[in-house]
Amino acid sequence: MTEAERDSDPVIVELEGVEKTYMQGKIEVHALRGIDLEVRRGEFMALTGPSGSGKTTALNIIGALDTPSKGRAFVEGRDLSTMSRGELSRMRRDKIGFVFQAYNLVPVLTAFENAEMVVRLQGADAGERRERVMALLKEVGLEGMENRRPNELSGGQQQRVAIARAIASNPVVTLADEPTANVDSVTAEMLLTVMETLNRERGVTFIFSTHDERVMARARRIVRLVDGKIVSDERRE
Repeated sequence: MTEAERDSDPVIVELEGVEKTYMQGKIEVHALRGIDLEVRRGEFMALTGPSGSGKTTALNIIGALDTPSKGRAFVEGRDLSTMSRGELSRMRRDKIGFVFQAYNLVPVLTAFENAEMVVRLQGADAGERRERVMALLKEVGLEGMENRRPNELSGGQQQRVAIARAIASNPVVTLADEPTANVDSVTAEMLLTVMETLNRERGVTFIFSTHDERVMARARRIVRLVDGKIVSDERRE
């Protein structure tokens, strides 16, 4: 993505002076200390930093899973702090995809059923769900495995189901929290290739929270946090 192309894409995520403080026993912990961040459509970026730097907290605030102590978070221009619980739930369902470190698949459901969950919640009919989900399972390399349950899939295959589930709803942004943490190096590279392809061919916007050098090697933008502050923001073409 050239600088001109990047600047022509809309800002889909914005953090404005975001602070997050919480109590750990009697100790006050400052997870985020006034960060400002803009993410444009089509980015493939990583939030990185040492343990306790605030990267997962920032991801949770973008995903409407947590709220700032101060400041505001916007998704597609909507201020998350002004939204009701129901509106936030619909925002997570329709606008935000999630890929978790632990996969979070439902054990009794097949790969297809896991991947179609959000699309079903959106009210899509059976024909649309099948067309959309089968196409995605093929794209992530799981063609022919749609009827397998999680215990019949390897860790990497389970994470591929999780990726398909995350983007089946056509979200504006997909958040991936340490998605390569529970797989071996070869599988990690394969998963990153899948996500990179989805980013380039489908325009899926990815934000990773990670300390994995393999993820950072692929990312086209790296935002580094230390002690709850952004200390660098590097873009690569």
